[in-house]
Amino acid sequence: MSDVFVNGKFVPREEARVGAFDAGLLHAVGLFETMSARRTPDGVVVDDLDEHLDRLQASAAQLGLSDDLRTGPLGDAVTEAADKSGFERVRLRLTITGGDLNMLRSAGRAAHTPTVLIDAQPATAYPDEMFEKGVMATIADARANPLDPMAGHKTLNYWWRLRELQQSAAKGAGEAIVLQVSNHISGGCVSNLFAIKGNTLITPIARGEEEEAGGKGSLPSPVLPGVTRARVIAEAKKLGMEIDRRMMGIGDVLDADEVFLTNSSWGLLPVTRVEAEPVGSGEVREVAKGLRARIG
Repeated sequence: MSDVFVNGKFVPREEARVGAFDAGLLHAVGLFETMSARRTPDGVVVDDLDEHLDRLQASAAQLGLSDDLRTGPLGDAVTEAADKSGFERVRLRLTITGGDLNMLRSAGRAAHTPTVLIDAQPATAYPDEMFEKGVMATIADARANPLDPMAGHKTLNYWWRLRELQQSAAKGAGEAIVLQVSNHISGGCVSNLFAIKGNTLITPIARGEEEEAGGKGSLPSPVLPGVTRARVIAEAKKLGMEIDRRMMGIGDVLDADEVFLTNSSWGLLPVTRVEAEPVGSGEVREVAKGLRARIG
């Protein structure tokens, strides 16, 4: 296995450590990004690296973790980690925690040194059948809260999402659809959600899109502005599709012609059934196939 980048240097995996009083361990104070990379004849390419780091930097500033994350050196370290791994296709996890920040003793943004970890592993090999036949999605029991200031950011508080994902997998599903406390759709546990109706691509409003999509006075959105989500929207526009960012209900999913989920690991994953209900014809259809091919 490859070495792990910890606070400025690469160390063997068995020596990678986080302090016992790290704020990420004690209080889940931290953010992370998951990225994909591939080895090409011209070197290692990390997909959408700038977009991932820009989102991380914006969240770190907005949530008070750090005002001065340097995305340039971070990007260099991520690329080096992918290269040093030796893998042809790589899954990268960049984690930044509060380090030794004692939030109870500090006032505001006290000076502290964040902990930075970058781990490179072989990219997950998903079976072709998932994309050719689609997957079932269940409905999660947990709800996303639009009034939670941490919602819509990729924070370390992922336990509830992973628990819902485990329960979904136990039922033979590939993902669980998370609703908001208002019963509007948030997305998947680890993904963004899209529905297709005719020539319109529908997706829940994401954090930062509230005014544009809903007008002033809209509730904040607990939906992560996904990097792959943005790529899908851009490609759909090139195909002449209408884009409708709005508050979605489960009826929008059940009445859709096609439904799919996106993240940086699997790209675009078609959903052909929600619980016992088929989506559209119950088969993977052409729009999802075409968009998946376009985003790679």
